[in-house]
Amino acid sequence: MYKWNNALALLIRISITLSLLVWQYYLWSQNSWSVRFEDIGTFSSPRCTDLNADGVKDIILGAGREEFEASDSAIIALDGRDGHLLWKVSGRDQIFGSATLLDINGDQIDDIIIGGRSAELKAINGSDGKLLWEFFKSRSTEAPRKVGWYNFYNAQLIPDANGDGIRDIIVSNGGDVKAEPYDPRRPAGHLMVLDSKTGKVLAKADMPDDKEIYMSVICFKATPASPYKIIFGTGGETIGGNLFVADLDDLLANDLSGAHKLASSPDKGFIAPPVAVDLNNDDILDVVVMGVDGNIYAYNGSDFDLIWQTAIDGCEAYSSLTVGQFTDDAIPDLFVSIAAGIWPKLEWNRQFMLDGKDGKIQFKDSLGFYQTSTAVAFDINGDHRDEILLSINYQVQNQIFQKFFYNMLGIIDFEKGEMVQYNNQTFEGSNISSTPYIGDLDGDGFLDIIYLHASSLRHTYTFDGMEVHRIATDYPVRDDVLWGAYMGSTYNGIYTMKRKM
Repeated sequence: MYKWNNALALLIRISITLSLLVWQYYLWSQNSWSVRFEDIGTFSSPRCTDLNADGVKDIILGAGREEFEASDSAIIALDGRDGHLLWKVSGRDQIFGSATLLDINGDQIDDIIIGGRSAELKAINGSDGKLLWEFFKSRSTEAPRKVGWYNFYNAQLIPDANGDGIRDIIVSNGGDVKAEPYDPRRPAGHLMVLDSKTGKVLAKADMPDDKEIYMSVICFKATPASPYKIIFGTGGETIGGNLFVADLDDLLANDLSGAHKLASSPDKGFIAPPVAVDLNNDDILDVVVMGVDGNIYAYNGSDFDLIWQTAIDGCEAYSSLTVGQFTDDAIPDLFVSIAAGIWPKLEWNRQFMLDGKDGKIQFKDSLGFYQTSTAVAFDINGDHRDEILLSINYQVQNQIFQKFFYNMLGIIDFEKGEMVQYNNQTFEGSNISSTPYIGDLDGDGFLDIIYLHASSLRHTYTFDGMEVHRIATDYPVRDDVLWGAYMGSTYNGIYTMKRKM
């Protein structure tokens, strides 16, 4: 009888445990959703903030059709609870940028500033999707080009520049898409400061080397007492360029001629956004930048002397750096997933993890077909070291040699030196450049993933369908997610190690 009672008690405990696990899985699975959009695609990376004051962060992303084609769904906001459309905004061309979030109108809801091709730059009321302002009013994609306006990249917030009590924005504009690939005669790019309330130009300066710009700049203070610095780069896939640092005050004075040149590349430029991160534990933010040619540079934030330089041969970089604690010391480290080959023949991606203190490569792999999305980082398994979550494209070929395209999310564990597929989950289509978002959307203590990709099985570079997924995981969020989106969780390229700037 005693043994029977023990067995019965054990059975009851197992039953209760299984019931709790099933209930937890049910709750997590109820928070996951997927939505599909026809006839549009995206190069944008998602941003998340609560737009409808329901306590759950919502998703904002840029989208559109083929280049030079208008779309009624160029900017989209989705409800974080179930994925339904909150609002959409039209555009004359693709909105490939990622949103800058700022409460412009004082309603306690973040508004959205986002840009893209053909001088598209709009400010949108976050609560209802109504247009607050747009930089260039026209339905024509040729009209802005005729007067010297090109692509707008990701804007960054700066202190109030015109005394109206609201922070303003710095943004780069450049990149004449109709220029021939190796033609050096290209219009100079600009850095601009705009009034966030109206879109009015407060300051503007051409690149000091008169070259084009494709880079989303960062603006930061190395220490709380330091002046604001701007890091920006010029050149492109086939045209050489330079990397510069300048004071924000110089731009506000409409003059970047005194910008300090940090690096040069004769045949390739600087496109991927830089990151600011303390690499030597001196409480001063340093700067790490990757050139298109595969060279990675780390500069001391106190004097911008070179700390280290690492060359990755045979690769070109159009995606940004990921920052995290990947090794067993206190110095943050870097991860990149970049393209093998030379533009335009880029077919495969390679991955590298670099030790932050000296730039030495500690891990490398070769995963997936070409894409320019950036990985995100978080301590998924609770071992006090960050793992990498990244998008991976792959192909399947049938018996008659037809290719079909798929993608998945992979997790790299540097402690074990291996990659595993997240949840054995496969998605149809390809992801070309959308970085996932990771964070706790609803405050339930568990990590959520927002993931975007094209849905075409037969073609890669398409704008004829896309899917957005919210994946509710069972990974507990024990600490702040510091690098959970494109350009980091604060969207500004700054890794602060919980230090408030």
